[in-house]
Amino acid sequence: MVVHDAMSLRAALRARRARGSVGFVPTMGFLHDGHAELMRRARAADATVVVSVFVNPTQFGPTEDFATYPRDLPADVAVCAREGVDLVFAPTPDVIYPAGASTSVHVAGVTGPLEGERRPGHFAGVATVVSALFHLVQPDHAYFGEKDWQQLAVVRQMVRDLHIPTTIVGVPTVREDDGLARSSRNVRLTADERIAARCVPEAIQAAQRAFAAGERAVSALEATMHARIAAEPRATLDYAVVAEAATLQPITHASATARMLLAVRVGAVRLIDNAPLG
Repeated sequence: MVVHDAMSLRAALRARRARGSVGFVPTMGFLHDGHAELMRRARAADATVVVSVFVNPTQFGPTEDFATYPRDLPADVAVCAREGVDLVFAPTPDVIYPAGASTSVHVAGVTGPLEGERRPGHFAGVATVVSALFHLVQPDHAYFGEKDWQQLAVVRQMVRDLHIPTTIVGVPTVREDDGLARSSRNVRLTADERIAARCVPEAIQAAQRAFAAGERAVSALEATMHARIAAEPRATLDYAVVAEAATLQPITHASATARMLLAVRVGAVRLIDNAPLG
């Protein structure tokens, strides 16, 4: 079942809540197996599974790819049907942001570094749309991929701070056979760029090997990642850091739970990835 407005969404869910918990997978569409894994996790745990498909304009900066972000709702609905999703919510922007809307959700602290520093306003857009979707769907559980680690941390902080009665479930990143994280933006890579993009997971693996061999200095682990990206002429490094996993604050001495986070531009496509050191 596909619905496009808040009234239809609420009516459809009203009839289903008595059956048990509601699991929610918020997406921007152009669904791939990473999204499907989120749906499978929800399907295994919840009586009703809802997937939203909404390309959120407020999380894109003025020079970013909102207009060219890939969209294919019929294909998305087919993926949802294959995974046993009960309800697809595909709103238009005026449903999420009604005329005169002027409220924004700002999460401090964890939004400051990395993506927050480089994409001003991005996480306010993320927090605002996720908050709106949570109020519309009122899920018991919401499933987010760990590929967008900072986004996951922001949502967890927002849910804690605003006492939103939804349990956030992080799901490990789904990767291609060569290690590249699944992403809707991967389709924009040319064949040569797709090969070049392997430097991102290889940088992560190189730092993990160094950590396993006993290296604990964050500066050395970051230098290992930087060197692998620098060795690929088609890649441009934005950042590759090792940080505290929950707050993303800088550290100097690494533990197994520390998080590596990278942003690398290959051609016109900006790729992000992350993984624990241990």
